[in-house]
Amino acid sequence: MTEQIGKIVLDYKYYPGEDFYCDGEVENELLDIVKNYSSVEYRHIIEERAKWPVLYHLSPLRENIVDWIPMDKSAKVLEVGAGCGAITGSLAKKAGSVTCIDLSKKRSLINAYRNQECDNVAIHVGNFKDIEPGLPCDFDYIYFIGVFEYGQSYIGTAHPYEDLLRMMMRHLKKNGRIIIAIENRLGLKYFAGCREDHLGTYFSGVEDYAQGGGVRTFTREGLEKIFKSCGVGKYSFYYPYPDYKFMTALYSDDRLPQPGELSENIRNFDRDRLLLFDEKQAFDGVVRDGLFPIFSNSYVAVIGEGFDVKYAKYSNDRAPEYAIRTEICIGEDGKKVVKKYAMSDEAAEHIRSMETAYIDLRQRFEGGKLEVNKCRLCEDGMSAEFEYIEGMTLEEILDRCLEENEIEKFHALFKEYLERISYHEEMPVADYDLIFANILITPPTVSEETEKEGTGYKGLSLETIKDAVWTIIDYEWTFGKPVTAKETAFRAVYCYVLENEKRNKLNLDAIIDTLGITEREAEEFRGQEMEFQEFVTGKHKSMAQMRDILGYRIMEPLKWVHKFDDSSAKERIQIYEDRGNGYNEEDSYFVKDAYEGENLIRLELEADGNVSMLRIDPAMDYCVVRIRELLFNGESVELNKKNVITNGKNLKDGSYLFATDDPNINIKISNLNRKDQNILEAEMEIVRIPAQIALDMAGAVKKLW
Repeated sequence: MTEQIGKIVLDYKYYPGEDFYCDGEVENELLDIVKNYSSVEYRHIIEERAKWPVLYHLSPLRENIVDWIPMDKSAKVLEVGAGCGAITGSLAKKAGSVTCIDLSKKRSLINAYRNQECDNVAIHVGNFKDIEPGLPCDFDYIYFIGVFEYGQSYIGTAHPYEDLLRMMMRHLKKNGRIIIAIENRLGLKYFAGCREDHLGTYFSGVEDYAQGGGVRTFTREGLEKIFKSCGVGKYSFYYPYPDYKFMTALYSDDRLPQPGELSENIRNFDRDRLLLFDEKQAFDGVVRDGLFPIFSNSYVAVIGEGFDVKYAKYSNDRAPEYAIRTEICIGEDGKKVVKKYAMSDEAAEHIRSMETAYIDLRQRFEGGKLEVNKCRLCEDGMSAEFEYIEGMTLEEILDRCLEENEIEKFHALFKEYLERISYHEEMPVADYDLIFANILITPPTVSEETEKEGTGYKGLSLETIKDAVWTIIDYEWTFGKPVTAKETAFRAVYCYVLENEKRNKLNLDAIIDTLGITEREAEEFRGQEMEFQEFVTGKHKSMAQMRDILGYRIMEPLKWVHKFDDSSAKERIQIYEDRGNGYNEEDSYFVKDAYEGENLIRLELEADGNVSMLRIDPAMDYCVVRIRELLFNGESVELNKKNVITNGKNLKDGSYLFATDDPNINIKISNLNRKDQNILEAEMEIVRIPAQIALDMAGAVKKLW
């Protein structure tokens, strides 16, 4: 009935004797990993094995979704659907006791082995409905992380989600909380082309699950209706970004994202996706119009009292000694405060260095025109507290300059930035990460409420911005050595342009001239940036790199549209026959159904013995054509000027570039072994290309057939 693994006891009283759901053989692989490797080795194993289930179940970033929730050792926790224990360990570190429920024995064993040193975890294996009646009624926290959407499978009643919630509320202590992490069925990523996470189909949630299925996610309003029908009086919503699985930032109604913040959107790791539009640009518009709570990809709903945490940002996709969490929360005096926490023992020194950085930077910029955000080290030695300042980042202001085509104002502000960061640059202290997003600008005339609405800085004059207070708000990468202002500024511009394609309109040559940087120096600075990123990550792969390693495709239909929007006109294949008097339009014909796939053409043409030349027009557009095979009466035709003439440019190996919308390939049948009745077979690859690109390519090709 029970099994003990390390300090954890598994209770099999309600286990039905077999696992009714499974990820297949990879679960045996996961069990082998947690049995034979320590958690510090997981990151290397994830990169080495490059499998979605290994990443999903073993990544430490999965814990971010609960790490921010303040619990202490008096807390009693229930985790429903604990699975392979991705967050169990985090809960066990914070709480006094953790009771896990999961239907799968294999997954529960994985959970037990990976967390076997936890003496405050118990795992019940079996059907939730069987286990639930025996649960106590004094839990401080009940967690449904990626589980509530399976309510129909758990309960199977006419109103499964309401019944599940009512059932769990009976096991909650007075003033306890239920935490639900779940996808938003109207999350922006689904409109942009991500598949529904559970069903693997496109637009299922957007279409309100019209095709059915045993899983259902909800909009915020949909969840609120469930809560209210169950008599829930207090609840609050948080918005994990990019979603709750690998959250890097957490927003709330008290601190919603600002334009420019949501740039990590290609973050689905489990399957191919479409890319129908630029999610970053779409999110910027959604944010400006106050619609983010509707289109957030995921929700964390807290039933019960909310938390003082209003915002959290995770920087733990790094080497352990630099893994930290940044929060905006309500301090003891009721005012907002910024805190940074070490997320590992190794990162404690990094946190402690921030107070020193504050003192050194304040000394350097004293008498200059840059303020430094106040910092003090907390008594625990694992966190630091910073003053919360209202304002708008220099990055946001520069973006508005570009959006409104105020290029002169942009360059004037850049020169102002350069002047301010140049102050005492010879001193042996420098903030290497003095990017535009880390400078907050606060004009005295802008109120907190106006700033919150996101309109307070629109139209501010250059003079007003220059007269404002400029404050460095994040200086964790401060080093005890001098760094030239031009190097710091180059890095700021380099990072700025890389983050957003809309910023490509910026004339970088003018920036380079302002900084007086040579091409050699620029190359050195770019190399230093790559070294810095490796230094920060400990040479581990970033999550974006992991997505590339997993190998799932990003398909962009807009790049295909030109193939279909005019395909009837452009992709027609026309055949001409020369019987000694040249080609005649009236006697030409079109070939139907020649395409076999997106870019492959197969032809089988008949020609009598009077045809001396056969002309194939493969398209009515600029294109590149590769003749893969050309047979005349079953014999291969050599692709030389004697047999084949085109109005394109010969690239090599039977490939031709046609910088014309009337491409043609002429086969001299009279030079071949002609009979009374002949068959010409051709197999060609064709790619249509924009006219200007074709003309540019043609200009680069020297030799013309």
